[in-house]
Amino acid sequence: MTRAQRIRGLLALAIVALSLYVAMSVPVHLGLDLRGGTQIVLETRPTAADDDGPDTVDRTVEVLRGRVDALGVAEPTIVRSGSDRIVVELPGVQDPAEAAEVLGRTARLSFHHVLGTAPDADATEAAAGPRPDQSRPPVLPDESGQLLRLDAAVMTGKDVEKAAARFDAQSGAGWHVTVEFKDAGRDRWAALTGEAACRPAGDPARRVAIVLDDRIVSSPQVDPSVRCSAGIGGGSTQINGAFDDGEARELALLVNGGALPVPVETVEERTVGPTLGAQAITASVWAAAVGSTLTALFVIAVYRLLGALAAVALLCYGLISYAALAALGATLTLPGLAGFVLAIGMAVDASVLVFERAREEYAAHHRPTPRSALAAGFRNALSAIADSNITTLIAAGLLFLLASGPVRGFGVTLGIGVLASMVSALVITRALADLAVSRPGLRRRPHLTGIAHTGAVRDRLTRRNPRLMRHPRRWLAASAAALVLAGGGIALRGLDFGIEFTGGRQVEYATATPVDPDRARAALADAGFPHAVVQTSGENRLTVRTGQLTTAQANAVGAAVGDLTSRADELRDETIGPSLGKELRRGALIALAVALGAQLVYLAVRFRLLLGTAAVAALAHDVVILVGVFAWLGKPVDGVFLAALLTVIGYSVNDSVVVFDRLRELTRHADKKRETPFRDIAGRALQQTLPRTVNTGTGAALILTALAGFGGDSLTDFALALLIGLAVGTYSSMFTATPLAVVLQERRR
Repeated sequence: MTRAQRIRGLLALAIVALSLYVAMSVPVHLGLDLRGGTQIVLETRPTAADDDGPDTVDRTVEVLRGRVDALGVAEPTIVRSGSDRIVVELPGVQDPAEAAEVLGRTARLSFHHVLGTAPDADATEAAAGPRPDQSRPPVLPDESGQLLRLDAAVMTGKDVEKAAARFDAQSGAGWHVTVEFKDAGRDRWAALTGEAACRPAGDPARRVAIVLDDRIVSSPQVDPSVRCSAGIGGGSTQINGAFDDGEARELALLVNGGALPVPVETVEERTVGPTLGAQAITASVWAAAVGSTLTALFVIAVYRLLGALAAVALLCYGLISYAALAALGATLTLPGLAGFVLAIGMAVDASVLVFERAREEYAAHHRPTPRSALAAGFRNALSAIADSNITTLIAAGLLFLLASGPVRGFGVTLGIGVLASMVSALVITRALADLAVSRPGLRRRPHLTGIAHTGAVRDRLTRRNPRLMRHPRRWLAASAAALVLAGGGIALRGLDFGIEFTGGRQVEYATATPVDPDRARAALADAGFPHAVVQTSGENRLTVRTGQLTTAQANAVGAAVGDLTSRADELRDETIGPSLGKELRRGALIALAVALGAQLVYLAVRFRLLLGTAAVAALAHDVVILVGVFAWLGKPVDGVFLAALLTVIGYSVNDSVVVFDRLRELTRHADKKRETPFRDIAGRALQQTLPRTVNTGTGAALILTALAGFGGDSLTDFALALLIGLAVGTYSSMFTATPLAVVLQERRR
């Protein structure tokens, strides 16, 4: 065994041991759909007539969403309820009371000149806060209790770029909050401190007051080194207030999240049950077990001993991914769980790439040793594995940085899955394979390894030599026809957006006896509401969330609930807004557009702009067709569909990159003297990568079939979307991206 093999083996053992330790010691947070959580009902309290309207409530929802994200709570649900209420549901919150307090803070930040001290007679005015008419300067107590008379606000929280909690042990400042200003805020801060610097040292007017919610949190004197009228440059300051770590982080969170447009008050706080029942979780576990077993058996049947080792590596992949989710504190929801199961099927792709390249090496060099063929397979497949995974990591990183809510959570899950699959294939699978093929017995019986023969798919292609790119425009015509058909579905049938996008109705019932939520879901499905969201709260309360309802439909919902118990009294019936609001949707679209642009740039650098353009065009083709099929089928476009769509986008790019990597390799080694036509080289690249495409697609299809068959109603649409995306993505990588590249290349000549 070589030194490199020993290092890989030790590294694989260390990764598996660490992952096992984390998985056993750190629990994974489950989402609202799997475990339930805390529900906080907030009510807006407008202070002026202009603040009383739906737009104000919607802006409040977006500020609250930013605060929840900063709290570290993943996959929350935040919806507008009625005309003035906001329902916030938080999974796995350790301290609901603290969360409610942070969410309810107005967080109005302002910066003021200090005019001077105020007599004690003004204590009553200070306790009442600043006068609404601003007829007199406000009087507020500073950190020591001394009353200060303040000028009108010169700056507000809108001038702040970001804030962060910091600890400074050297100067003795302890915990404090650094604040950085943006744009004109930098000049305002310099002017504010410059004017204060014109006052003599010790004069109260040399102080600058930083006020949060009508309370002075810091009022430092401007340092004597600051020149009059010049002020403090750099566009930043520091808020000191004898904070502990929690107070400093909370203040930074509130400053970053911005002020609420109107004050809010917590009117209700309670524990709610999961939106999906135990049956859905059990069905998902069965789907994972059956799908993973089928995929492992398929890989073993195709690649024999190396397939068995890849199956072991897949188990390690699942362990590493789970441990990473636990270590990062990510929240696992049902779509995330289903995507995690699907990733097990897709993670085999890197191993399949290696094994197919090893088969080619073995066949091309007249029976070399399995060890040398496998080493060449890893070496030759590395560029395709790296390029396909880097493009996905670019998308995952940008979704995390630019999006929010479930789209951001998907970016985390996607990134973890990609990194774990690379470790599984390039470290664990290779360590196991190196150990296996170095055994003397396998040198005498190489057929047991699974790479000493070319495989049924490759043999059939070699015999028939179909020349797949002989007529590229015919493939593009077929793709164009599919696009027209899909577009027709979107135009004629429209899209059935789910509650997350459109909002709907939320009805709460008090029942005479506790109601099993699974029975309630089944009863509502029988009554014609298969996508109703059912939650329990307390002992005898049941909440039903649906789309918009007519009076007859609302009565049908009440009758379905009433049939489950002797009495069901309606406590509340309110209109709710979308949980995926306008800001979140816009952020998701911006993140997706930037991610696609970044992928195009990367592919253009690695493969030329022509091939990058073809890959992104194929991706757009897949998205339109998937959305169009759902429009024709009348399936809901909801948060689960959004997760499936993002998964399909990642799969589509990966598939195209594998084909283009082989195309680049063949172009580099083409006989320049014979001037081989580009379409022939592209056809050969397709033919050589087709065995990998078939084997990877079959493994993923086995997982998805298990999800569709065992996953129940909650996962059927998700699995259907992914099955469609798998088929369309496989087709487009071969017969949309590649023909388009051929046509674009030939038009340039």
